[in-house]
Amino acid sequence: MTAQKQYELVYIASPDATEDQLTELQTLVEGIITKANGTIDKTDVWGRRRLAYQIGRHKEGHYVVLLFSFDGELVKELDRRLKVNDTIIRHLVVRVDEELQKAARAKQRRDDETRRRRVARGLPPEPTAEELLAKQAALDNNDDGEDMR
Repeated sequence: MTAQKQYELVYIASPDATEDQLTELQTLVEGIITKANGTIDKTDVWGRRRLAYQIGRHKEGHYVVLLFSFDGELVKELDRRLKVNDTIIRHLVVRVDEELQKAARAKQRRDDETRRRRVARGLPPEPTAEELLAKQAALDNNDDGEDMR
């Protein structure tokens, strides 16, 4: 079996759908994921929103975003099941774990470079509590000055 990968699913349900239908749809999607040994990391229901462009006869839709870990081969089954559901206007499944790993590596490189520069200047690798407080105070003073304009 392949390793679990992290995906993001965004789907738009019909604005004509009732609350019961939306709950049933959410349960169906979660059931597909959990039945295939996937885990749901985050569910974000955006609610009814205006579409950027008209899809069929719909100008609005109910948006739902799911972040989940899943076996890569089973994404095809999830995609197929979402396509045949009449309540869903559009959906998109995107693999996000690669982007999160890239961001983590970039942050690690920045932190390493900061530590290297601090050591080269004769400072400890990590900022002291006093330095952090002084930096925060400087940021707070800058914020106050901008509000006065």
